[in-house]
Amino acid sequence: MKAITVSLLLTGLFIGIFSASQAQILDSPRDGIYDKIHVSEKKPIPYTPVREADVAWKKRIWRTLDLRQKINHPFYYPTTPKKEWKNFMTVIMDAIREGSITAYDPTKDDQFLVPLTYQEIEKKFTSIDTVPVYDPQNPQHVLRYDVITEDFDASSVERINIKEDWFFDRQRSVMDVRILGICPIQNVYDENDNFLGIQEMFWIYFPEARPVLAQAVVFNRHNGAERRTYDEIFWKRMFGSYVYKEENVYDRTIQDYASGMDALLEAERVKNDLFEFEHSLWEF
Repeated sequence: MKAITVSLLLTGLFIGIFSASQAQILDSPRDGIYDKIHVSEKKPIPYTPVREADVAWKKRIWRTLDLRQKINHPFYYPTTPKKEWKNFMTVIMDAIREGSITAYDPTKDDQFLVPLTYQEIEKKFTSIDTVPVYDPQNPQHVLRYDVITEDFDASSVERINIKEDWFFDRQRSVMDVRILGICPIQNVYDENDNFLGIQEMFWIYFPEARPVLAQAVVFNRHNGAERRTYDEIFWKRMFGSYVYKEENVYDRTIQDYASGMDALLEAERVKNDLFEFEHSLWEF
């Protein structure tokens, strides 16, 4: 009887010590001076409802965000997730894997027609390489070939395409813009890391992605206490971009009819046309 009692006491003591040690591991110190709960509870700012009858003028524009530009660095860094910090591409891929965002096939235009699963995206953009394993006793003899799968590298996405509609709402008497879709552009390399070109990965419907982007923290280089999100960055137009297409009867991009300096000037013309149209609506 004494042996059973001692055994039970030792077991209880061991469980208590183990539970305490586990609590110490799980309850890590707070990395900061306050609990960060603001961003996790954020929701996207709702759009003002727009009726077809209220839109007096509209133009569709396609833009490219070059993430190598300094103003766009918050979209690109960190290349490796660090606690609450994730770059834009990591946030998107995680949301697609969880089913929070739907990806659409870019080969079927940018009209969000054919959905893609995460498995299809992973299969297409995950690199697979075959590496020979040589015999140590006979370096000329190959024992076997090992298949190495490299996970998707978020840093390979250095550009983002955006489709947006600019319109004049005569009900509110304002010039407004709504982003409709976002398409990541991946760099393509060969087996020797030589740059081959770029390719569209998929399109996502921006209004569907806003709840996810509204809870993804973006680094603020000016004030660490102001927690901006990707949704706010897009809402406030805090990014640099250039126009690569405006809607036209030929459905052409600027590169289809202009190149070099002419293409840059044409992109600036499209931006200036938007500015001049808004400016001409008012008299001072």
